[in-house]
Amino acid sequence: MTLSSPDKLRALLRQEQIITMPCCFDPLSAKLIEQANFPLTFMSGFAASAARLGMPDTGLMSYGEVIDQGRNICNAVDIPVIGDGDTGYGNAMNTKRTVKGFAQAGFAAVMIEDQHAPKRCGHTAGKSVVDRAEAFERIRAAVDARNEGPDILILARTDARHDHGLDEAIARARRFHELGADILFVEAPRDKAEMRRICEELPGPKMANMIEGGLTPNLPPNELQHMGFQIAAYPITLIAAAMKAMTAALSDLKRGPVPSDRLMPFDEVKTRIGFDAYFEAEKDYDNQ
Repeated sequence: MTLSSPDKLRALLRQEQIITMPCCFDPLSAKLIEQANFPLTFMSGFAASAARLGMPDTGLMSYGEVIDQGRNICNAVDIPVIGDGDTGYGNAMNTKRTVKGFAQAGFAAVMIEDQHAPKRCGHTAGKSVVDRAEAFERIRAAVDARNEGPDILILARTDARHDHGLDEAIARARRFHELGADILFVEAPRDKAEMRRICEELPGPKMANMIEGGLTPNLPPNELQHMGFQIAAYPITLIAAAMKAMTAALSDLKRGPVPSDRLMPFDEVKTRIGFDAYFEAEKDYDNQ
């Protein structure tokens, strides 16, 4: 029997080994993550906004655009995908619709956060959070939506550390767990001591966000596991690598052909995209 995407994620969370989770931004990046044998990915709001709109992660992608991008990603891979549901796109009823829509698109889990709308990347300036009552209302609505039928996990995020300190962030996350959230995410702790506190004081699976050059120390997965994290997310790694490679290739192209050592061989490009599999499957429908 084939497991559903949410059940695959539940099985991963039951393992003792930390889950290293590169984050994708489109179906191709998700396929490359799967081909590299990573068991889980996350559709990064930062990277998806950059790739789809060419614009910053400041709440500019609409619910419909996020669902469309996510559906294409989920259809491209067999590994579970977590989706970024931002603030739920409105009030409690909007949040419920968001959770149900993410489940229908094929996501294994949806992240709901407590920022004011429009939200911001958690490691950039200008973000703020709603009061506790509204934050708890969002998570309660998300859990209610899950309990009404859609098979999906709830990843509850708080950005309260930025303006209100770690104590408030931990208190909010603890309440998120009590309301029924499956995974907790306290964004942007400033040092190892704060990261240890998050793991020591909060129950259930917890996610660490590893942004190269961000506010949180970029620690190796084994150290994060020792602290008590279950997921190590890398939301910027692939988009940053792709942008560096593309700008270098464009610089080379101004002077002539791009050196072959900068490029993936064309045959491998075709294979990774799926041409070989497509042509093999097409043979079943030949009229010969």
